[in-house]
Amino acid sequence: MTLVMNKDWAILQGAFLQAEKLSLPSSLSTIQKADWSRVGHPVLSAIVEICGQDLGAGPSATTIKWIKNVVCVVWLKLLSRETGEDLDVAWKENHFFGLQNSLPEVNIVVLLELVKSLAAGRTFASFLLHLPKHQVATELQRLVQHIRSCPTTDDDVTLLLQVWWELWRGREKENVTGENNIQMLFAKQYACLSSSSSSLSTQAAKRLKLSPLELPSSSSNPDVLHILFHALEYIKDHVSKTDVCLQALSVSLDALYKTFLIDQVVVLPPEEKVHYLSEVVSIAEMNNEKVSPELVVEAYRDLCACHTPFHFQPSCLKPGEALKIITELAQFWQSNGLLKVCDNTLPSYSAFKLKQSVKRVLTALQKADVSETIKIHDEETRKNILRGLLESMAFPSVECTPEVNTKVAAVIIAQRLDDYQNFAALFVCEKSWAACDEYWMDCLEKNQSAFQECHTLIRLTSTLMSKLDGNNSNVSQCRKLMKIVSDIFSALSFEDKNRVLTATLRLSIRGFFGGSVPTALAEGFQQELNMAFNCIIQGGGGAAASQGNLNTAVSLVARVAFQNPEAALKSCCHSAIFNKGASAFIVKILQKLPGLRVQKEQIEETQCNEEEMEKFSIDERKDILTGSSLLCRSLQEIMKTKSLSTSEKEQFLKFVGLLMMPEMTVEGEDVKQSFLLPQEVVNIFVLPNLSTSGYSFMFPSGPTVSDLELSLQLLHTALSVDVPDMDNTPHWVLDCSPFPLLYVLSQLHNQTLRCWEQPPVSAIHMETRELLISLLTTLGQVLSKEVAAAPSSWSRALFWLYNKMETLDWTVRFHIKSVWGDHFKNEVPSSLLTVCDLPEQEWSGLDLPLYGQGTGLVAWMECCSISDSLQATMLRHLSVDQGRPDDVTMFSKGLLVALTQTLPSCSISQWSRLLGVLTELITSGRLQVPFSLEYVDYLPLLDLKKFSCELRMSVLLLRVFQLLCGSSCSQWLTTGGWEHVGRLYAHAVREMMTSLKAKLPLISTAASLCPTTQASGHLNPSSRSLTMPADSQTDKQEVRCPLKSNESQMEEKLKIIPSQEVLFVLSQLFCHVQHVQVMMPGGQCEPLFLSSLEILSHYEAIMAAFPDSSSPLESNNTRHFFSTITDNLENEEMKAVLQQKISQLVSSAT
Repeated sequence: MTLVMNKDWAILQGAFLQAEKLSLPSSLSTIQKADWSRVGHPVLSAIVEICGQDLGAGPSATTIKWIKNVVCVVWLKLLSRETGEDLDVAWKENHFFGLQNSLPEVNIVVLLELVKSLAAGRTFASFLLHLPKHQVATELQRLVQHIRSCPTTDDDVTLLLQVWWELWRGREKENVTGENNIQMLFAKQYACLSSSSSSLSTQAAKRLKLSPLELPSSSSNPDVLHILFHALEYIKDHVSKTDVCLQALSVSLDALYKTFLIDQVVVLPPEEKVHYLSEVVSIAEMNNEKVSPELVVEAYRDLCACHTPFHFQPSCLKPGEALKIITELAQFWQSNGLLKVCDNTLPSYSAFKLKQSVKRVLTALQKADVSETIKIHDEETRKNILRGLLESMAFPSVECTPEVNTKVAAVIIAQRLDDYQNFAALFVCEKSWAACDEYWMDCLEKNQSAFQECHTLIRLTSTLMSKLDGNNSNVSQCRKLMKIVSDIFSALSFEDKNRVLTATLRLSIRGFFGGSVPTALAEGFQQELNMAFNCIIQGGGGAAASQGNLNTAVSLVARVAFQNPEAALKSCCHSAIFNKGASAFIVKILQKLPGLRVQKEQIEETQCNEEEMEKFSIDERKDILTGSSLLCRSLQEIMKTKSLSTSEKEQFLKFVGLLMMPEMTVEGEDVKQSFLLPQEVVNIFVLPNLSTSGYSFMFPSGPTVSDLELSLQLLHTALSVDVPDMDNTPHWVLDCSPFPLLYVLSQLHNQTLRCWEQPPVSAIHMETRELLISLLTTLGQVLSKEVAAAPSSWSRALFWLYNKMETLDWTVRFHIKSVWGDHFKNEVPSSLLTVCDLPEQEWSGLDLPLYGQGTGLVAWMECCSISDSLQATMLRHLSVDQGRPDDVTMFSKGLLVALTQTLPSCSISQWSRLLGVLTELITSGRLQVPFSLEYVDYLPLLDLKKFSCELRMSVLLLRVFQLLCGSSCSQWLTTGGWEHVGRLYAHAVREMMTSLKAKLPLISTAASLCPTTQASGHLNPSSRSLTMPADSQTDKQEVRCPLKSNESQMEEKLKIIPSQEVLFVLSQLFCHVQHVQVMMPGGQCEPLFLSSLEILSHYEAIMAAFPDSSSPLESNNTRHFFSTITDNLENEEMKAVLQQKISQLVSSAT
C-alpha cells in the first residue's frame, strides 16, 4: 500500500505551505504550542474540505481514514527530520516518501496539536500500539511534555485520556489488508528510521527535561503507567470540566484494576454484559444522544477492556502509589466542586463509567488474596475515600427495557463481537426479548449463521415452540419464524443436524407442532412434507440412487423431521412400505439421521425424570414407559390403520430388517449401530402378538394367521441380524423374556402338529412350522451359550421351561435340546425303545396314550424327521436283523403303515429328511419294496438295477397313497391336509427327477463342439453328444478330441448310455403320479399336475437328445398308453394340457 499524490493531497499540501507562511518569521519546524491557533487554521480547513463535513460531528469511515493518513504522514515527516533519513534510500523503500516530501518540515508541536484539533487521540494511540513497548514509552513522554507546556487546557487533558484509554483497550482486531494496513506500514517505517539513528531516544529524552520524580527508575525499561499517572497528577490544576474529571478518575481506576488487581481475563456472563450495555444505551437515550451500533460496539470494547489485564507491565509504579494519586485527585477535584452529580440531573456516560470503575476496584480490594498480595499504605483510608466518591455519584437508577436489551444483543451478534455465540444463545432463550417481535426476528433473519451452534438452535427451537403454542399467535410472523429457524437448521452439517434432532425429540416428538398450533401453519407444513417425499420418491429413490440424490434426500427429510419428527417418520414408514423398491433408499436416509433414533439410555433417563415426563402427552408417556421409539410407534400406527397386502408386508419386513442392520458407523470409533434395535422390534412387534389367543394392541381384533406369521418373520429377521460380539455383553435377546418366548414358540409349533384335526385346533398353517423350527433352533443356540456361561443363574428358568414343555408334544423338546444340553435325558415314547437300541444313560421312555403297542416305528420316523443329527442316531441304532427275512418283511410292512401315518404331519424339511431315510433303508436292504409290473404288458429287456432305488421309492409312495386314500383313512385329512400331502408327494417326485437327471445329464451342446462326429453319416449328432459317462473326465476329453473317436467306439458307448432305462423309469413315475392324482379327493392337485408336466418335458428332452432310445412304434405306444392313463383325470383343463404335451412325444429316430 503506497500513498500517492492526488487532488486531495494537493489541497492538503497547499494548506501546509500556507501554514508555513503564517508561521513567519518562524517555521512549522520551530513553532511553539501557543502558535498553533494562529497557523493551524488552513490545515484544518483543508481537511474539512476534503472530508466534506464538520470535524465536530461523528466522523464517517472516510473521515477516519483520511485522519489516519494525515497523522501517519505528518508523524513520519517529523521522524525523518529527527533521524536524518537518507533520501537516496527513502525514495525507493518508503511508501510515504512522495507525500512526506511534499510537506514542509514540522516539529512535534504540529503533530500533537493536529491530533488534538482533529480529536484523533484514538488514531494516535492506534499507531502507538503497533510500536515496540519502549518506543511507546518514548512517544508518551513526548506527548506528556507537550501537554504540560503552556497553555494546558481541558482539550490537552482530554487528549491524554483518549490516548491513555485507547492504550488500555489494546489493539482492535484488524485485517492484514485495507485501511488497517497503514498502522503496520507505519510501524515498519518507524522501525527503519529508529534503526538508522540510534540517537532518537537520547534526543527525545534531552528535550523533555523531566523532573527526577517523574523519571522511571530505569531508562532501559520505561514505565508507561508511571508516565501517565504522574502526568495526570501534574495537570490536575488545569482541569475545569466535570466530565473530564470523571473520565480521568475512571481511566486511572481502570488502569489500577487492570494492572494490579487482576492477573487474567475476568469472564462476565452475557446477561451481565447485556445489562451493562443496555444501561449505556439507556443513558444515551435519556441524554437525547444518537444511539447507533457504533455506540454499543465502543461500549462493549470498553467493558471487555476493563476486565482484561494490561499488557504494559509496570516497573517502578507501585499499587499503593497509584491508589494514592487517584484518591488525592478525587479529593482535589471534589473540593473544587467538580465531582458534584445532582440527583435530579440526567446521568452521563462518564459518571456511569466512573461508578462502575469504583465498584470494581472496591470489590477487588475486598478479596483476601488481593489484600495479601498487594500491600497498600493507609488502604482503609483510601477505600473510604473511594466509598465516599461512590456515594457522591448517586443518580437515578437506569431502567433497561427488554426492547433495549434486544437491540444491544442484536448489535453484538450482528457485529460478531467477542463472545457473540453466547449472546446468540442468550438472545434466543430470553422470552421477554422474543416478545419484541420486530427486532428479535430481524436479528434472526439477518444473522442466521450466528445461530448455527447446536445448543443455540436447540434453545431457539424451544422458544419457537412457546411462541407457536399461543392463542394469539400471528400466523404470518410464525410462518416466517418457522422458515428462518428451519433455514438455520438446514445450514448445519449432518453431524450437527443429528445432535439437534436428538434434542428436538427430547422437547417434543411433534416438534413445532406439539402444542395448539394454528391450523394454517399445520396445513403449510403438511404441504412441505408431502412435497419433500414426493421429490424423494419421484427423484430416484430406488436402489441405484446416486450419492448426490441421497444427500439431497437426507437434507429434505432432516428439515421436515426438525419441524415435526413424528410426521416425518410416519412419512418415511409410509413411503417405504407403500412404494415398491423405496424401502432400501428410505433406510439409507434414516441411517444418515441417527438423531431420530431414540437410544435405550435416553429412554431410561427420561423414564427416571418426572419433570421431563410431564412435558409429554399421555400417549407419549405411554410410549416412553414401554420403551417404544418414535419409529416403532409410526410403524405400529400403519399396522393398525392399514390392511397390508402380501407385497406390502414384504416391503414392511424388508424395511424393518434393513433398519436393524448395523450399518451406521460412529465417527472416530469402529462401532456399527443399527437404527432400530432388534430387541426393540421383538418387544414391540413380536411378543405382544405371539399369544395363541387374546387381544393384541397391534391387531386390536386379534392377530390373524397372516399377522402371526408376520410377527414370526420379524422375529426371524431380528435373530438373523449380525450384531457385533461385545466382550462380557449379554446377547440382546435376554431383554426379550427369552424363556417365555421359547415356550410360546413351542406352543405354536405344537399347534402345527394338530393342524389337520377336526375341528381345527389352530388356524396356523403347516408352512409356518418351518419358520417356527428355525426360530426355536436359533433362539435355543443363542440361549445355550448364555446358559453355558452362567449355569447357576439360569437353573430355575431351565426347570421352568422343561416342566412347561411336558404339556406339549414330545417331539418339540428336541428342537430346543441345545438349551438344556445334558441337564436332562432325551425323553421319547417307550414304544420307540422297542425298535431302537438306545443307551439308557441318555434316553428314557415315556408312557404316552397315543403311542401304544406297535407304534414304535411311528415314533422312530418322527424322530428321524426332527433333525439331521437325530436322523443319524435313529438309523445307527435301528433294530432290524437283515439275516432274518421275516424280520425284514415285518419291518417293511410296519414302516409302510408308519410312513402313511407320519406323512401328513411332515413339513417340507421334515419330509426331505424322511426321503433320505427311506433311500438309506432301501439301498442298505433293510426296507423291502417289491416292484410290480402293473403298468406294462411285457418285461422290458433293460438293466434297471441302477434305477432300482427310484423305482422302489416311487412304488413305496404309491402304496402309501393307496393306503391314505383308502376307505379306512380317507377321512383323516381336511381339504387343506390333502393339498399339503399333494405338495409333499410333488416334492418327492422332484427329488427323484433330480436323481434321474444326475444319472443321465443332457449336454446337447456337446455335439456342436464335435465337427468330425457330425460328419458321420448314420448317427444323429445329438445322440453322439453324450457318448460318455457323466462322471468320467477321460471320456470328456475324448469327446473334445474327435480324432480319437471312431464308429465302433461310439457304438460301444451308446450301449452303456441308460437313455431307454431312464425313459422307462419316467414312464413308471408318470403313471404313479397320475394314479395318485386320480385317487386323491377332488383329483385337482395342482402340484401333481405340474409334476406330470415336468416328467413329460424331461421325457421329451431325452427323446430329442437320444433319438435311438425310442423307435417310432415305441413312442406311438407310449403316447397311447399315457393318454389312456390321463383320461382318468376329472379336471378337463389339466387333462387337455397333459394330452397336448403327450402328443409332442414323437420319436425322431430313422
